Amino acid sequence: MRATAAMTAAGVTTGSDPRWPGVPAGFDAARAVADAVLYEGYLLYPYRRSCGKNRVRWQFGVLAPPGWISEQPSSGSPGVSGSADGSFQQAECLVEATGPATVFLRLRFLQVIRRRVERRAADGRFSPVDELDVDGTRELTFDEARPREFDLAVPLSDLTGQSSRVSIPLLAPGGVDIEPLGPRPEAARVVRHRWPVTAAVHLSATRAEAPFRLYRLRVVVENTVADLGAGRPRAEALRRSLVAAHSLLGVRGGRFLSLLDPPVWAASAARGCENLRVFPVLAGGARDVMLCSPIILYDDPRTAPESPGDLFDATEIDEILSLRTRALTDEEKREARATDPRAAEIIDRVDGIPRAMLDRLHGAVRSLQPVEPPTAVPPGGPDSASGLDSASGPDSAFGPDSAWWEPEADRSVHPDRDSVQVGGVTVARGSRVRLRPRARGSDAHDMFLAGRVARVEAIFLDVDGDRHAAVTLDGDETGDLHRAAGRYFYFAPDELDPLDDPTDADRTGAP
Repeated sequence: MRATAAMTAAGVTTGSDPRWPGVPAGFDAARAVADAVLYEGYLLYPYRRSCGKNRVRWQFGVLAPPGWISEQPSSGSPGVSGSADGSFQQAECLVEATGPATVFLRLRFLQVIRRRVERRAADGRFSPVDELDVDGTRELTFDEARPREFDLAVPLSDLTGQSSRVSIPLLAPGGVDIEPLGPRPEAARVVRHRWPVTAAVHLSATRAEAPFRLYRLRVVVENTVADLGAGRPRAEALRRSLVAAHSLLGVRGGRFLSLLDPPVWAASAARGCENLRVFPVLAGGARDVMLCSPIILYDDPRTAPESPGDLFDATEIDEILSLRTRALTDEEKREARATDPRAAEIIDRVDGIPRAMLDRLHGAVRSLQPVEPPTAVPPGGPDSASGLDSASGPDSAFGPDSAWWEPEADRSVHPDRDSVQVGGVTVARGSRVRLRPRARGSDAHDMFLAGRVARVEAIFLDVDGDRHAAVTLDGDETGDLHRAAGRYFYFAPDELDPLDDPTDADRTGAP
């Protein structure tokens, strides 16, 4: 949609065309991932209104009116994840620019729309109904959402300095749309009601402490709706909210630095970036685009190339969800189609997938590691002198009738008793360690556990022969539940610092 005229203030230029002059090509390349973020909580499988999980929607990136959010339990200190409702989000990232540069921003979110089915009564007036069958098509009253985009560009030089901050007010207008239904349009209709959503974007930049010309770019997006206060139902607050709010940042005349894996000279500046309810990652395959996502991602996230189109969220789970969608009854599919137009498109697309294309969704190996060839064993095996068969002896890995995929097949592995050496220290169940995730190749979520003290619950051996420590965090009130359910955090031995003296953890604590 077109941005408001107020966005042209302070030297800011705006547009809604993804090819507006100078915009990085990575904006288009990152759109598929950005769309997956936009629709992640839109409607949950199996996409029917009657499904319990669809009664609590829009889980990520909800920026609600500040008067309403101030009374909510989730209004405390925010983290980098946008899984809890808030009234604002703040993204900070690093831009290296040696000369004139321009910053581009595309703010994207969903505006919730109330779709109400109405039927003409005997007195000629329309009255709302929960559902209606019109000429064989089922119509349901439910909430939809419309994507909104605001584009702007501003010179980096306008964002630097003591009081240089560009603030832009935004408006997603309200309105009412009426759609007649069926062969007798005077008998039934759908009324779509959207409420105005106001917001503001604040951009600023400061020089970061580094040996090169480096800037810390800050983008704050806030909901500025002032006429919806505390005490209203969440459904009403959502209609005045920015839902699944996220931004694409671009730069011309400079480059972004990764916050997950910054160069050594910028590591301190990267740690100083404060991100609230959103986290920026490199996107689009280059270094001129950042995706500021309320869902924590890796740098350069990509959708699965096997996806033939917009099935679900374009990730590897497309196959299982496609199969489960095909397993729905005709009545369940009919309800899903009536729940939401997007759900109807997904149902129809899944029903029309050719077998060859479905086979492509079965999965792919994303990375391969070299495998050491097995060591040759002479006839009789190493235990022949003792009279034991190396393939079925009491201490061998597998018995004669067992298969490697059976959980208890490998009798040589005992996670609760096995150990691993870390810096000359034996680490086993009960050991206390400090977590030091690797800068490269570790899970994106692990970086937020750096420095935490944990207790080792087990040492596991994977099919590649690598060992992993399953740990629970000190101070985590849900630790007992995790132990009971067998749900742990997993770290490689080189990501652990053993605490020889258990009291070390008590003295230093978790940062």
